[in-house]
Amino acid sequence: MLAMGAGLPLMSRAAQKNVSTTGPAASRPARLGLALGGGSARGFAHIGVIQALEKHKIRPDLVVGTSAGSIIGAFFAAGFSGTQMEEVALKIRDFEIADISAGSKRGMVVGNALQTLVNQYLQNKPIESFATPFCAVATNLVSGKIQLFRSGNAGFAVRASCSMPGVFIPARLGADEYVDGGLISPLPVVAAKKLGADYVIAVDVSAPSENVNLHGMFELLMQSFDIMGQSLIRMESEKADIVIHPDLRKFSSTDFQLRRELIAAGYQAGLQAIPQIKAALAKD
Repeated sequence: MLAMGAGLPLMSRAAQKNVSTTGPAASRPARLGLALGGGSARGFAHIGVIQALEKHKIRPDLVVGTSAGSIIGAFFAAGFSGTQMEEVALKIRDFEIADISAGSKRGMVVGNALQTLVNQYLQNKPIESFATPFCAVATNLVSGKIQLFRSGNAGFAVRASCSMPGVFIPARLGADEYVDGGLISPLPVVAAKKLGADYVIAVDVSAPSENVNLHGMFELLMQSFDIMGQSLIRMESEKADIVIHPDLRKFSSTDFQLRRELIAAGYQAGLQAIPQIKAALAKD
């Protein structure tokens, strides 16, 4: 664990060589795109949706993820099955990815632990070597522009996509800093279309929660982030061909202890969407 002082740690030159903010176009046509949205703990529902798609042998040609969706998307694109992802999700503990900063005024969590954990599970594979083309969506902190990580260090790309302001210290690459992709594209449908998807399945794990806990600073930040993203989610949802929206009203974005239940909710929503997806794909 790396403690933070007054400044941010710079990545080593060797590590920086393994990170790219651009990348080559997908090596095969990306006809079916899967766009996985942000939602913190509710992102575990993505695993259930993927399990439903796998059960019916529906495999996307392109996976794009924002924030929590970037974590699940990276594992899926790298070759993990839905069952394997569930095993990992139930095994990992919060302290393994929450390396608390020491004295930094820029965030509570450093982010190195998340980056390391992703790279370890994915055997340090760069994004361009994944079985399925993948993109993690982040936001450039200075310019405010969208950043699409399509190659290079997968752990860093996920870390950047998940770096919620106020919670994570911004992810630094050279002179640039990146924060959560949810600030600009919480449901990355437009990115999936831009990268070549003709038909986009979007998974929206945001929801007006019936179980909101606003007693702590972290909970307050999460709820505020959810509220800010709703209008952007609606706009991107309109561009998707189908939106799978698991019923997550009884969950909050901080319910990390309810992973099994969140996965199950995603699975049920995925199964309900299968007939519509099959009908659309059959037309092609």
